[in-house]
Amino acid sequence: MSLPRVPQAVVFDMDGLLVDTETVYHAAVVATAQEMGLEFPKALFLKLIGLTWAHNEHQLLDHFGADFDATAFRAAASLKFHELAAVELALKTGVVEILDRLDELGLPRAIATSSHHREVEHHMGHHGIRDRFHTVVAHGDYARPKPNPDPYLLAAERLGVAPHLCLALEDSHNGVRAAAAAGMMTVMVPDMLAPTDEMRELCVRIATDLHEVRGWLV
Repeated sequence: MSLPRVPQAVVFDMDGLLVDTETVYHAAVVATAQEMGLEFPKALFLKLIGLTWAHNEHQLLDHFGADFDATAFRAAASLKFHELAAVELALKTGVVEILDRLDELGLPRAIATSSHHREVEHHMGHHGIRDRFHTVVAHGDYARPKPNPDPYLLAAERLGVAPHLCLALEDSHNGVRAAAAAGMMTVMVPDMLAPTDEMRELCVRIATDLHEVRGWLV
């Protein structure tokens, strides 16, 4: 199986694609809710993936009620996340191998994420791979977040490659929407969110993991 065009650059999402943050975030919010005497259903967590805090705050208030202190919950869950991430934050399967393949091919690559730069530096630095990306587009770098195309368009601009010649790798639905709207060859590598008919329509491929994507790079 091959891609529609030979990529001239690759743009990666981070959370749930490069690092297994979504699993750790889920554990953190569940634990934080339990400490507050609340239950945090997985269905609610899935609604939060790949979206901005403004959207997530609305979802939390809608679920727990208008009196729920979403800001305090966010702060407590963030602390819990960093406690867990210090020992549990793993790279996703195939990350090092696909970066090695890109090195062999001489292809530039970027990260386009909804997370902040400090989180990219922490997560990527923790595994010693931050310098393997030529540029990082993170929260604060663009006017409109995913599912808008802005993060991906800026990544392509910084890499100096036309969007349609970029391969975008995403695990979230809104990330796929953003990359596809930017005109990139988009591949979904599902993490906690399963591909839908919409995702199959927007993507050129659905991959099992990054090892499979690596096999398409020739």
